Amino acid sequence: MSDIEKVKQLRQSTGAGFKDCNSALKEAEGNLDKAIEILRIKGISKASKKMSRVANEGVVALSGDENQTSVIEVNCETDFVAKNEDFINFVKELSEINNKCSSDQSKIKVHKMKNGTTVDENLVALVAKIGEKITIGRSKTIKNSGSKNFTYLHTVVKDNLSKLAVITSIETKEKNEKIDLFGKQLTMHVAASNPLALVEEKLDQNVIDKEKELISEELKNLGKTDEIAKKISIGKIKKFKEENSLMSQPWVMEPKKKVKDIMSDLNVADLKIKEFYRIKIGE
Repeated sequence: MSDIEKVKQLRQSTGAGFKDCNSALKEAEGNLDKAIEILRIKGISKASKKMSRVANEGVVALSGDENQTSVIEVNCETDFVAKNEDFINFVKELSEINNKCSSDQSKIKVHKMKNGTTVDENLVALVAKIGEKITIGRSKTIKNSGSKNFTYLHTVVKDNLSKLAVITSIETKEKNEKIDLFGKQLTMHVAASNPLALVEEKLDQNVIDKEKELISEELKNLGKTDEIAKKISIGKIKKFKEENSLMSQPWVMEPKKKVKDIMSDLNVADLKIKEFYRIKIGE
């Protein structure tokens, strides 16, 4: 095999550039396997330098079925890379692994991919090949006994990959088109309204305390007396809780009604929203 043919083969198997392959072959004295090792070591070095950059782009990927549904976020630096074929293929396979591992990231990292190497090893190789910081972000698996999961993807990049994904889990013994329509519409509602909790009682107290601080500062700047500020603050916090709790939000498709009203109108006695999850790249 000529030197040029070896360089071509090395480029094909590693995805590295011509100069890097040529240098690696010279260092390996023409041994292809050794050259691959050299490039991998150099790739790891390059990858580690790139990991200090900010990665706010990328995709979220859905996998699973109506009984168990998973979503995982993979970040990169530019939207261009988010549409790269190698990146997309990696995320699609990772998405299936995520569902198998029920979003346990310690298991995901060491899980073998189709090429026989781990997710972590493939991630390092992808960073070296593409030349951008790529990280695995948030992940979530929803599985509730006696429930059916519904999903929604917004700004689809390809197939099950998008910029925003929603999973909702609905429990009822009834199975009909009415329930399915509500489930689909609920995922779109969550995508648009971004609730922080199912009901007011489940809102994070830290989030409420922070909102109180902001309201207090705002009223102070407006020169309100303590007594008036306190009354206004109570009203604003009440509104904040209503607007950020799924059940008390105005229904996107019929804003005069709240989500709980729509559920009541369905007249399904055992209908419950068990859980929901919304994830958007960059948020």
